[in-house]
Amino acid sequence: MSKRTENKSIPVTKQMVWQAYKKVKRNNGSAGIDRVNLEAFGQNLDKNLYKLWNRLASGSYFPPAVKEVTIPKRDGRQRKLGIPTVGDRIAQQVIKDYFEPRLEAEFHEGSYGYRPNKSAHQAIAAVQSNVRKYGWVIDMDIRGFFDEMDHELLMKALRRHVEEKWVLMYIKRWLEAPIVKPTGETVFKQGKGTPQGGVISPLLANLYLHYTMDKWLDMYYPQNPFVRYADDIIVHCTGQGEAEKLLDQIKGRLKKCSLELQEQKSKIVYCQDYRRKPQRTCKKFEFLGFSFRPESLPSRKGGMFLGYTCTISTASQKRINEEIKRTRFHRRSEAEITDLAKQFNPKIRGWVNYYGKYGKRGLEKVFRVFHERLVKWVLNKYKGFKMQIHRAYKYLHEQRRMNPSLFYHWENGYSI
Repeated sequence: MSKRTENKSIPVTKQMVWQAYKKVKRNNGSAGIDRVNLEAFGQNLDKNLYKLWNRLASGSYFPPAVKEVTIPKRDGRQRKLGIPTVGDRIAQQVIKDYFEPRLEAEFHEGSYGYRPNKSAHQAIAAVQSNVRKYGWVIDMDIRGFFDEMDHELLMKALRRHVEEKWVLMYIKRWLEAPIVKPTGETVFKQGKGTPQGGVISPLLANLYLHYTMDKWLDMYYPQNPFVRYADDIIVHCTGQGEAEKLLDQIKGRLKKCSLELQEQKSKIVYCQDYRRKPQRTCKKFEFLGFSFRPESLPSRKGGMFLGYTCTISTASQKRINEEIKRTRFHRRSEAEITDLAKQFNPKIRGWVNYYGKYGKRGLEKVFRVFHERLVKWVLNKYKGFKMQIHRAYKYLHEQRRMNPSLFYHWENGYSI
């Protein structure tokens, strides 16, 4: 970037813009409404960053419209995402970096989503720990959370922690930025919502739910621990009656904050294990792609016992299986097995590292489907096997013996 003076009315420095650019580049992402991707933006990097800094530091930066795209959700519906331009993502990152530390100092330990040094695995571990102590769970999902956040309430929360008028000014501009739908229609905000997909949106969402749920629960129901990852919330209770009363109170609280629960996805669950009496009620819930449910497990002393376990959810298994089948790799008879390993190992590594941490057995079912497809590939490639499935499996076992690290899950102990 140019070394011209930084004597501006707003304390945004060129170094702040440069650091923000590096973070945005690491996170990658597609082009916004201007169709300029990171590669194109980088072709004239010095000029683009200087222009962005000049406008941010002078108060003259106005965010362009956000491009709306849709992606499939696990339940078959569509999720709306807002894709800012590359330059706007950098601008959001600058402001986020500036005031995020002071919010982090306020956020509750039960909040895990989109926070530095917090992870989905930590949230799962916290739920696992809590279901051993508490027999009932309120499983909640907020309806259209990112679309329904009230701007006035959000700005009120921000003003409790942010004194700088220029920070509040830019956040207000981002909240009011128009959205361009896939049809080309431009939609202007009506005092609510922030695009899911923006750099600064998760931080604003955490602040909104910090006051809507986290602080409220901690103040009035400290005996009920909770785990929240963005708008997915698990609250732990000691009894069914307590859970029912608390759920009613939560609904009232959300209504006051212009939100409501997704009724179909919100429920009270009994965490039955060997210590707890059987009851005719819901005993299963899903959280962050994992399923929590009663399951018979082998005892260290021999025999079996009823535990309350965590493993990859059926919906997550189905999604991965469909992803495997869509590749139709079993028809690539011209490919070598090393080519298939190169194609799939990045995905397999992700599945193992995320889902394999809790409940290895559930992931075995996924790899069973993968190996069935791999067997079809063997039979299509080697006609001499004459469609004898047992010979194809024998071939795979031999490949694993000779090269146990060929596929990432093979070297991590998953069977064929």
